[in-house]
Amino acid sequence: MKYKSNKQKNYKNISCPHCKSKEIVKRGTFETKAHGKQQRYFCKSCNKKFIKRTAFYRMRNNPKKITLSIDLFYRGVSTRKVQEHLRAFYPHNASHKSIYKWIVKYSKIISQFTDKLKLQVGEEIQIDEMEYHRRKYHTKRGVDKNWFIDIIDSKTRFIVSAEYVKAREQKELKSVLKKAKQKTGEQVKIITSDGLLAYPNAIKKVYGFSNKTHRVNVYHNQVNASRGEGFNIMIERLHNNIRQRTKTFRGFHGSVDSAKAIMKGLEIYYNFITKHQTLKRCPYELACPELKEKLNNPNKWLALIELSNQSL
Repeated sequence: MKYKSNKQKNYKNISCPHCKSKEIVKRGTFETKAHGKQQRYFCKSCNKKFIKRTAFYRMRNNPKKITLSIDLFYRGVSTRKVQEHLRAFYPHNASHKSIYKWIVKYSKIISQFTDKLKLQVGEEIQIDEMEYHRRKYHTKRGVDKNWFIDIIDSKTRFIVSAEYVKAREQKELKSVLKKAKQKTGEQVKIITSDGLLAYPNAIKKVYGFSNKTHRVNVYHNQVNASRGEGFNIMIERLHNNIRQRTKTFRGFHGSVDSAKAIMKGLEIYYNFITKHQTLKRCPYELACPELKEKLNNPNKWLALIELSNQSL
């Protein structure tokens, strides 16, 4: 009886994608090579048939093949090498351009879910930026100088906030800091940065200034390496890992939007897919412990895509 009630509950949660009506009944099955047999439904309100819309709706390749390609890419395999791998194991091959589109598409979908998560972090976060050169769109020569600005939590090693932007001015820094504040609330007491002159004012604008103490509401720990004050080891180590993966890109191709999506995917890979060498676990297990059961699938890319699709 318990199984029957759960099945009925899931069935009631389905609505018609055309008119949003709940007056639907089952009407046979629909089978494709990519997705196998699927339940077909009939809407009594608009008299249209449909199948349940998933994140892989109308994709010509199955979810396992798509998520495998995304995982290989972020583990250091180029899209052309991924294409060669698929040719050896899957009869219906995909081009390297299709693989690139999968990476961009599903990185955007997952980030819509992960960017809204509330995090459990420590008292200190570290902020820094990396310089990138992106090849100009539709041209063979010339590059644009862009920046990857990110914030990492010192306790969980979770990338709290990150953006791929065209500049590292007040506007961009404040945007990254605002997202970090939205995710962490009042937990952060210390913000560590390098000697960039734009940081003090950006932190003051986002975290506020107390008239009683005549200080910013968080302590700004500014470390200047040129003065022999050392480095922000945790975030610099993260940047070394990111550089190791992105150095083979030979500059981002196309628009800033696609470059943002690729870097979002790299952020997702670091936070949710690969284990941190020091922590011996993924950063999300400390920062988002409520997701442990939901991400118990070995294919975490697939689990994240399904969670993201449910939250839309």
